Amino acid sequence: MTPGTERTRGLVLGKFLPPHAGHLRLLRFAEQMVDDLDVIVASVASEPIGSELRVRWMKELIPGATVHALTDDLPSLPEQSPDFWPLWRTSLLRCLERPPTHVFASEGYGAELARQLGARFVPVTRPGTDDEGPIATSGTAIRRNPWEHWRHLPDVVRPHFLRRIAIAGPESVGKSTLAARLAKEFETVWVPEYARDWLTREGAPMDGETARVEPGDMVMIARGHAASQRALERSANRRLFVDTDALATTIWCEFLHGQVPEEVASIAEAEAPDLTLLLDVDVPFVPDPIRYLPEERRRFFDRYEAALQEAGRPFALIRGDFEERFRAAVDAVRAVPPPEPMP
Repeated sequence: MTPGTERTRGLVLGKFLPPHAGHLRLLRFAEQMVDDLDVIVASVASEPIGSELRVRWMKELIPGATVHALTDDLPSLPEQSPDFWPLWRTSLLRCLERPPTHVFASEGYGAELARQLGARFVPVTRPGTDDEGPIATSGTAIRRNPWEHWRHLPDVVRPHFLRRIAIAGPESVGKSTLAARLAKEFETVWVPEYARDWLTREGAPMDGETARVEPGDMVMIARGHAASQRALERSANRRLFVDTDALATTIWCEFLHGQVPEEVASIAEAEAPDLTLLLDVDVPFVPDPIRYLPEERRRFFDRYEAALQEAGRPFALIRGDFEERFRAAVDAVRAVPPPEPMP
């Protein structure tokens, strides 16, 4: 701001349902043009993505701006009410600490909105195309088919439209190998089992050649695995493959310690995989310092299958040699539908 001049304050109004690359360009342009920027997320209760989540997204996407939620029940179009503009003007000004000096928009309503608020209108043209097609798209198009417009979704938004596939089962049934192969097949990432990282860390206690597992370790394993999944969700391409899950950790607690820590149970209950690939025990056992129950694999499999049924989680049984398992897993994953179109 030049000394002696009024501090400029911009306004960007939108539904951000969801935020996409076009919004980001508009917001970053606006942020460079004014001293302060207000972003208003307008929503109604009937919309498919809630206001709270959208506001959280916007705060992360444009941290230098002040983000406001507007949840008033307002008409969507001028022809719906003769008081359309007075109603919107009143609601918008109530949200803001001070009126804007500039209004930024790439839609036709921007000029009139600026006039109603006594501000200067700054048009922002839509970007063009690149080798993959249009650089920007619309929220309507994304809601109809989020996966088709994946590249337009900011990283913070992508987990909302992600499909999560857990690969689970007893010890030594090829979970990690299958997770890695599936991630390569579907051009995405996979979450390694955190138990291995934790139990093989430097200085971890050992019982001979086997890593010792205490009840507190199970809590750390469940926490670490959940954190690993969250850390990778934004890097995933439509699908995320997860080697083991917290439900399996609860069963390990039962088998090794006879009880499940409350925190581990809570983490398992919060999981919501779209599909679990349950691997059978029809492949040879391979010893390892963090494998404990070679004679209990069938019982573990049966208990895990029962736990999946009790939790109401969709799952597919995966059997056969490693190639048969891979082909069956690919078919099961392809059968998981993408996100449903939203209005």
